[in-house]
Amino acid sequence: MNTTSLLNALLSQFPEQLDQSKYALEQHSGDESWHPKQHPIAVIYPTSTQDVSNIASLCHQHNVAMSIFGAGTSVEGQSIPAPDSLCIDMSRMNKLLNLHTDDQDCVVQAGLTRLELNAQVKDQGLFFPVDPGANASIGGMCATRASGTNAVKFGTMKHNVLGLTAVSADGTIFHTGGRARKSASGYDLTSLLIGSEGTLAIITEVTLRLQGIPENPAVATVQFQNLEALTQLVFQVLQVGIPIARIELLDKPAITAVNQYAQLQLQENHTLFFEFHGSLQYIQEQTNTVEALSKELGGSHFSWATQQEDKNRLWKARHNVLYAAKATLPNSTVWTTDVCVPVSALAQCILDTHEDIQNSGLLAPIVGHVGDGNFHLLIVIPNNDEDAMQQANTLNEKLIHRALTMGGTCTGEHGIGKGKKHGLIEEHGNGV
Repeated sequence: MNTTSLLNALLSQFPEQLDQSKYALEQHSGDESWHPKQHPIAVIYPTSTQDVSNIASLCHQHNVAMSIFGAGTSVEGQSIPAPDSLCIDMSRMNKLLNLHTDDQDCVVQAGLTRLELNAQVKDQGLFFPVDPGANASIGGMCATRASGTNAVKFGTMKHNVLGLTAVSADGTIFHTGGRARKSASGYDLTSLLIGSEGTLAIITEVTLRLQGIPENPAVATVQFQNLEALTQLVFQVLQVGIPIARIELLDKPAITAVNQYAQLQLQENHTLFFEFHGSLQYIQEQTNTVEALSKELGGSHFSWATQQEDKNRLWKARHNVLYAAKATLPNSTVWTTDVCVPVSALAQCILDTHEDIQNSGLLAPIVGHVGDGNFHLLIVIPNNDEDAMQQANTLNEKLIHRALTMGGTCTGEHGIGKGKKHGLIEEHGNGV
């Protein structure tokens, strides 16, 4: 490894794009996770696939590792650079390259964020539906196989990516997939790269499916004093076949946190957030059914958000729940867990986990995209509290093992990163 000669070569080829300042190194040393920071040797900002290819080729020649940085919103440490690595920041690769409104697809550079993309396609009546909450980069969402609140209707990244342009470790540029909606042409390399977390190649351009902006999106909430009844409602709604767009869970501590953080005035009980799409008559029929089911199970305060501003506030509060949890305790870190189980096992998994939280004495709000069996704990840990960190680790280990024994996975959407390699082995065996 010869970092000095690499930096000299990069400085010669990319004089305006290489940054070795202390500020840049610190800015790219961490992400939203609890994992310790790690500085790269330098940060470089490519603007094209060819730039990435040239950078990778030089790193390959000088035997220096590369780390990729998108928006820095990952919660499993994926954005934290490897030791002695060059950080490739994709934020200047943020263009919408092609938009095909008739076919409802587009080609974007990997550094474009999902909110920037949606702002640019909104006037065409289109949107990109994968919504992990954070304003993540499209390339990062591909690398971690992100999903989020809309997955119950629109699927995850693997369902919404048609093709990729990527760069291998030695700088070779290659393309996968295409704009056709299906293909039986060779290996499905697109799916192989989705979720590979930078271990196979650097994603530089992405061909995405787009969707029409939903008609009359309606938002409703219902509350429960009993978590088991709440999860039973989720199961019944899905069994009946009601085409819900989103079903989100915030337990009582989560509601308390978002009330304080977002200045909401929700009743502080376990709460489900629903979103329905369709004609006004169709929505009314579906919500009547959901309301009736919820009342049978002891649900209360079934209410509508009728104004667009109110809808936006509710979903913004849901998306900011990580920051709301952190704000409950000054000078704290949040350890975010992420498991997914078959929906039939969801109730028992959440109830057992809730009991573990009570026994641990930790503040750990439960939130989740429960329409597909995915939920998280937001474990709030005082900084420099080793006992609390150990308790959080024990809680996380129990959760992972429980999910796996129930036929689930150690990560539904956040990815493996630095903290779940052992979970990957437990799930799939030592062969991985």
